[in-house]
Amino acid sequence: MLSAATLLLAGCFSPSDGLPKGEDAYRIVPAVDANTTAAEYRIGVLDVISIRVFQEPELTFEELSVNSAGTINFPFIGEMTAIGKTPIEFSREIEEGLGTRYIRNPQVVVGVVSSAGQRVTVDGEVEQPGVYEIAGTSSLVESIARARGLKFTAVDDEVIVFRMIDGQRYGAVFDLRAIREGRAPDPQILGGDRIVVGYSTLRGAWEDFKEAAPIFNVFRRF
Repeated sequence: MLSAATLLLAGCFSPSDGLPKGEDAYRIVPAVDANTTAAEYRIGVLDVISIRVFQEPELTFEELSVNSAGTINFPFIGEMTAIGKTPIEFSREIEEGLGTRYIRNPQVVVGVVSSAGQRVTVDGEVEQPGVYEIAGTSSLVESIARARGLKFTAVDDEVIVFRMIDGQRYGAVFDLRAIREGRAPDPQILGGDRIVVGYSTLRGAWEDFKEAAPIFNVFRRF
């Protein structure tokens, strides 16, 4: 049984095939910044924000909700991605959009009126897969801990983080073992991210073997 499982593992498809790893992964999902402060809060899904354009009351909104896709619709510009950006970054983006054609030297201030419970999905080979709320940001290690850690059948060097960036879905693969041992930085997790822990076919076959062993009396004395 184990020999067959080993052959199956050698030829199986891995969901992380083709996804960036190592330094390329951290370009998509950067490491936690120890200097991050409350002023650098990043807008999340279902947050309510205010947008004020100086001397442009028709472009000033006391409350705008970020939808489930992480976007808003703004006059003259259209759909804009707000999720994952600081209020200052989003202000500059609106200024750029308005200044291109419509307003000369626009001055925009974005504020966060209320922060919805930001959620991270943890799936795959963890003890308690589910959707977990985070306050602002988290880290990969913290998010896995919320799901009560890895199962025996988990592949700890094949943990995928999926993230929406500018309306596109990206994935990056991280080595959780190296992160825990301090050999790699801990990636920063944002609201809306999805974490998927890989499955070890060989370990799964071993678990099946142990469960079936008493039935077939494999472990018997000679």
